[in-house]
Amino acid sequence: MTATTLPDPATSPGPLARREGESEWSIVWRRLRRKRLAMIALGVIGLIYGLGLFAPLLAPYSYNEINLDRSLEGPSRDHLLGTDRLGRDMLSRTMYSARTTIIVTTAVVLSGSLIIGNVLGLLAGYRGGWVDTLVMRLGDIFSGLPSLIMLILINVTLGPRVTEAMRWVEDHTFIDGLVASGFASYMLVFGALSLFFWVGTARIIRAQVLTLRENDFVLAAESSGAGPWRIIRYHLLPNVSFLIILSVSATLGGIAGSEIVLTWFGVGVQPPAASFGAMLFEGSGPRTFQANPHLLLVPGAVVTALLFAFNLLGDALNDAIRAR
Repeated sequence: MTATTLPDPATSPGPLARREGESEWSIVWRRLRRKRLAMIALGVIGLIYGLGLFAPLLAPYSYNEINLDRSLEGPSRDHLLGTDRLGRDMLSRTMYSARTTIIVTTAVVLSGSLIIGNVLGLLAGYRGGWVDTLVMRLGDIFSGLPSLIMLILINVTLGPRVTEAMRWVEDHTFIDGLVASGFASYMLVFGALSLFFWVGTARIIRAQVLTLRENDFVLAAESSGAGPWRIIRYHLLPNVSFLIILSVSATLGGIAGSEIVLTWFGVGVQPPAASFGAMLFEGSGPRTFQANPHLLLVPGAVVTALLFAFNLLGDALNDAIRAR
């Protein structure tokens, strides 16, 4: 009886075989497309984010248009998802709440995960020594703090000061509408979230760089006189790019959920800006739910679908990349 050798899916013929001239990311995308749940999750995220991006064009009403004569109405032809206590259209507020989630998650990912986390992780892993110790001990401090409580304290204590600073900017410059548009609360929320969401990314990148810096191609670059930043940019960063994508996909759901929780506690994105947290708070409570279930069901269904889709997409992307 002879042993049977299983073919390598990356080199053998078949739907997952590597095609000539195909990049690594093309292979990952091809693997991801074969996962039906991943494509459904991507479609859900794309739909919700698309409605948020184009909310000013697609929303039938303004998110803060009050009509007390039509408050607490159920779904109808004029208001497909009903109205809230102030007569504001729930569909329009849902779209603008999705836009708020996009703004906060994008800002936190760009500032916290992509910039702070990756830069500090690359530096700590490659330089080592006191740089590594400083970055990791700083990460230990932030990870050891109760993040939700600290986020609430930061927003409560700094919220009025940030608002006053935005008013000062409006009074002394030609810029208007910073406070009315909710820009002050956006700045505070994503700034506070960025303080805590860089730690996990930095640790993952550091661990990979510690292994890569001992490889021959890094040693050859150092011996040829390449500086630290050139080695990090051209030799280390491309080899940890898949980890960066994984960390971003893993943190998106957590960032969105944290913003919603903060707003639910009343210390996140402040009115007049629309937010899923504020909508969930307004619809919570047994009596409110019994009398007007749409106040809670509408934002609850969208938030559940969005967070669940992020988790599914992150797991599928992890499988597709790990199979490289």
